[in-house]
Amino acid sequence: MTVAATPTTVTTTAPTPKRGLRLTPAALIWPALLYLITTTQVPFFMTVYYSFFRYNLVEPDNRPFVGLANYANLLTNPENFRIVVNTLVLALGTLLLTLIIGGAMALLLNRDFPGRALLRTVMISSFLVMPIVTAVIWKNMLLNPVSGFFSWVTLRLGLQPVDFLAQYPMGSVIAMITWEWMPFAMLILLTGLQSLPDDQLEAARLDGASPLQEFQHIVLPHWSQAIQVVVLMETIALLQVYGEIYGSTSGGPGLATTNLPYFIYQKAFAEYNIGLASAAGVLTVVLTNILAVYLLRFMSRSKSSLGG
Repeated sequence: MTVAATPTTVTTTAPTPKRGLRLTPAALIWPALLYLITTTQVPFFMTVYYSFFRYNLVEPDNRPFVGLANYANLLTNPENFRIVVNTLVLALGTLLLTLIIGGAMALLLNRDFPGRALLRTVMISSFLVMPIVTAVIWKNMLLNPVSGFFSWVTLRLGLQPVDFLAQYPMGSVIAMITWEWMPFAMLILLTGLQSLPDDQLEAARLDGASPLQEFQHIVLPHWSQAIQVVVLMETIALLQVYGEIYGSTSGGPGLATTNLPYFIYQKAFAEYNIGLASAAGVLTVVLTNILAVYLLRFMSRSKSSLGG
């Protein structure tokens, strides 16, 4: 005897939504945005604010509003114009040398030879040295006219030692910072070179292209994006060079190696002129953006002319 199963009706109810705080992805991003705004934009706008006042820490209670007088002082003083020129010469000279030497070293390290890994490690090491240590090494161990390495070389060659920091201050500072920043350019360009397919070079060689033609028509267009990265990053960094100048020449002799960051340091912490130092800081930010945009546009035009 079989018993028919009685059909049962199952009633399903929707689960009760959990009550509590529900955060959207946009809300989760806001803490990071607030942190970035607080740590980057608030100090900048405070610098802009102080640049409109004649504010000296010697008289903290006397802070009259002077409008654009601090900017006019910076732009009309001939000595300040020389400081702007020094900043541009230092940044552009170092950028050009790091690109040339870094590119040559990247081409060398892209080839197989014994000791390549060791040489690459040794060449990167200078980028890890702190700026003030770089200045001490170059000032006391390399450029010292009495006990420095270059003085020893010139004496061995029968020549008179040269006081490089006194006779060629800007060239010495550029050489110092080039030694420090060349590995950065070399690494970026080497990474770009290693992404170049070998079959393109082999096809060019089969077509009879010379090494110079390979470099001009294949390597250089392929390097365009890597060069843009180097130009952008180094321009921003080189316009802010301070430790190397402080530790080697202190901006001298005279104003020979004084750039905008060292000028800001002198005005803010030696003369306590916060208003003028703030105006110089704002001009430095504006100059950095203008120079970076101009160099990137120049690189884009060069890339178009090369057919990249």
